[in-house]
Amino acid sequence: MTTKPMITVTDLHKTFGEHIHAVRGVSLSVATGEVVVIVGPSGSGKSTVLRCMNTLETPTQGSVLVDGVELTDRDADIDAARAEMGMVFQQFNLFSHLTVLQNVTLAQRKVRAIGKAEAAAEAMRQLTRVGIPEKAGSYPRQLSGGQQQRVAIARSLAMNPKVMLFDEPTSALDPEMIKEVLDVMLELAAEGMTMIVVTHEMGFARAAADRVFFMDEGLIVESGTPEDLFDNAKEERTQDFFAKVLSH
Repeated sequence: MTTKPMITVTDLHKTFGEHIHAVRGVSLSVATGEVVVIVGPSGSGKSTVLRCMNTLETPTQGSVLVDGVELTDRDADIDAARAEMGMVFQQFNLFSHLTVLQNVTLAQRKVRAIGKAEAAAEAMRQLTRVGIPEKAGSYPRQLSGGQQQRVAIARSLAMNPKVMLFDEPTSALDPEMIKEVLDVMLELAAEGMTMIVVTHEMGFARAAADRVFFMDEGLIVESGTPEDLFDNAKEERTQDFFAKVLSH
């Protein structure tokens, strides 16, 4: 792993309206090839931080630097920078009227202006990577939730991103489908993909994360290796959180 930061977030704040201060001065950096997992209770600001990283939400204050481009700079080419980031959401956001292959090739053709045959070849390569090449001709309604989420991951990978952002990618899945998605993510981590993952799956955090950030009430309370946080957390709030989630 190199030490060059892929993403640097500095003093990030995000408010919604007058009363909701969702993120309160978060700073973090993610090195190229690093896997960072953000955990914390619901409403702690985890997803908002992730959405600010690729400007789905505009930060109220602070800066976001992605591979040397400051996204919070008014003159920044947001679309170009965002094209370097794959984003996988809780919901799969697949087009129901398009086949799996068409879903995976669409952004390649529209955003990257890649030809039909080349886009299809790349789509098949990524569908093979996530373990469902045989579903290329299927429609989303014919797939399980886990398969749909793997298509969503393949769609992001087909854009050849420099970093992958995952916003609770398994939270909408039935328990038996969670493992197939996490297995794909573990494989990506092993291959050296830079990843930032918001998740409630503590087994994944322990297995894949280089560092874990624990957030509560819009702040990073504590960060460290999985062992640091799971087994030797220093802050009482962190200890309480892990005592609850790990006892289930």
